[in-house]
Amino acid sequence: MNGRRKTTRREFLAGQSMRDALAGIQLSAGPSLAGPLAASASERAAGDYLLRFGRRAMACDFQVFLRAEQRFGAVEAATEALDLIDRLEDQLTVYRPHSEISRINREAGRQRCGVETRLFELLQRCVAWHAATGGAFDITAGPLVRLWGFHTRSGRYPAPEDVQEVLQRVGSQYLELDLAEGSIRFARPGMELNLGSVGKGYALDRCDEVLTAAGVRDFLIHGGHSSILARGSREAAGDAPGWRVALRHPLRADRRLAQLRIADRALGTSGCGQQFFYHHGKRYGHVLDPRHGTPADGVLSATVLAPTAAEADALATAFFILGPAETGEFCRTRPDLAVVFVLPGSRAGTVALETLGLEDGELQVLEA
Repeated sequence: MNGRRKTTRREFLAGQSMRDALAGIQLSAGPSLAGPLAASASERAAGDYLLRFGRRAMACDFQVFLRAEQRFGAVEAATEALDLIDRLEDQLTVYRPHSEISRINREAGRQRCGVETRLFELLQRCVAWHAATGGAFDITAGPLVRLWGFHTRSGRYPAPEDVQEVLQRVGSQYLELDLAEGSIRFARPGMELNLGSVGKGYALDRCDEVLTAAGVRDFLIHGGHSSILARGSREAAGDAPGWRVALRHPLRADRRLAQLRIADRALGTSGCGQQFFYHHGKRYGHVLDPRHGTPADGVLSATVLAPTAAEADALATAFFILGPAETGEFCRTRPDLAVVFVLPGSRAGTVALETLGLEDGELQVLEA
């Protein structure tokens, strides 16, 4: 967000400073094809404009979209939410030695480590998701990611004996969480945490808290387009509440495959369309099955609608690994979830969609 002149946080909500700052905010009736939103012609014609705020963090672009008429009560809240993302990245990243996660990774193999309250709650949820998905979601899979070379986006095929050795240091069942102390210990040496599969969603949930507490009713916030959370509605008035978001084609990043309408829920997408390598003519994607130590196969992308963004991200990863059949069994007891699988089509270069739990009008297929 760029204003005509710099203002202090205290000035930001007052008088001319507010008007000057608002004059520099980008107004949009819907972002470009690459963006997460899909605006109808009627919305554009009605001048139902959005305010857009952006911040680079967690190796992606975070953006907050607000309906323009909310701007005077929401600008400071949006700025505060994006500032919070910076602080959360500083806590969660494994790429900064001073982060809390890096400290835990250095120390928890030797002794119990105290954990900040909200982070401890997130770790508890991650362990629960690991158990519920039979180990398909696992925040201790970082050593496998490095072994396969995906931490540097290069990719390499490891020796089977190396995979088996690393698997001895993977498994959230070996995380010892002490609720009374709010501490963590690794039951096996050489373990480590990596919250890359859930960090963006967690950040969106925390931003949701900030915006909702400030009384902002209608907003959408995303992290890198693959993690999205929406509240209220895109339209000031209309028969279909919620926000329409684009589901990208997993094989053609510049094209939209479908549109989803989401209302007061979150969306997470997991896929390997951008990170993969070939070995002996076979394609290997970056989403690894932590139960076996090898890349998951058979699914191009899995998109999950869930109550929170952290859970949507976690389950998108798990369902990508589990595939449609096992995911269907999981969702029998979770009517609050919905899933869109993009699978290889019958012909080379084509795709097929399989859905679970969607209601009428929530999905519009644009191409296949």
